[in-house]
Amino acid sequence: MIAAFSYYLFYAVVWVLAWLPLGALYCISDFLYLILYYLVGYRKKVVRENLKNSFPEKNDAELLRLEKDFYRHFTDIFIETIKLLHVSDEEMEKRMHFSNPEMISDFVAQGKSVVILLGHYGNWEWIPSIYRNYDNLVGGELYRPLKNRYFDSFFLKLRGRFGTLNIPKNDALRTIVKLRREGKLFALGFIADQTPSGNNLHYWAEFLNQDTPFLNGPERIAKSADCAVVYFDVKVEKRGYYSCDLICVSENAKSEPENRITDRFVELFETTIRRAPAYWLWSHRRWKHKRVHTS
Repeated sequence: MIAAFSYYLFYAVVWVLAWLPLGALYCISDFLYLILYYLVGYRKKVVRENLKNSFPEKNDAELLRLEKDFYRHFTDIFIETIKLLHVSDEEMEKRMHFSNPEMISDFVAQGKSVVILLGHYGNWEWIPSIYRNYDNLVGGELYRPLKNRYFDSFFLKLRGRFGTLNIPKNDALRTIVKLRREGKLFALGFIADQTPSGNNLHYWAEFLNQDTPFLNGPERIAKSADCAVVYFDVKVEKRGYYSCDLICVSENAKSEPENRITDRFVELFETTIRRAPAYWLWSHRRWKHKRVHTS
């Protein structure tokens, strides 16, 4: 009962706020930044450790600037995400620009489905707006269901704003098999920088100066479903405006050597982060696992 009341109160507040123009919402974001950074100190220790280990060449002043810039953008992401409740297609097109969406159309014309690789960079919640460009494929993304069913429903509503098929991560293979049996082509997005669980530490790479585990599930799925693979290189042009370049990782995943696709993602994603580090999700406990070396 309490959970339901909290949810409906939350929903009523954000539903009203989402009608405000983003300029006004950014004023709220500025206030939230002050609360989150100076009063709450949300995961500040994690952010500082991640930045320090990732950029040992930077001095304390540079790291502090990155830290504050991260928190400013972090609160912007929250504001921009709730704006999805009422944002128009026209405004989204101005604010989330894709330079070459025809790359996916070309693969679809060849009869190939596409696996999309991206990370928690820029505003990943706006990325599904690309599916407005296509009417001959199923656009989808994997997600991790929330324990609270009310808030899980809320985020599914937001993430389905552009007709996106939201697939629980444990149902990925089952859904892909179903789509293929129905003769449907798909473009399926994977946020591929997530930390694997302790039971899935199968692949490690040097990433931001650290030994880092990565999920190789997206590569395995791309190979098994005979997909092309595309990387989304996101840039923050200015506050509230993003661009994305589509980069072909593989025209035919099945023909690639093992781990080549994952290696390429790691390389491309590190380049994205180093170009403008503040816009990655530094509050994530990305390096909580350490590799166990066996003799």
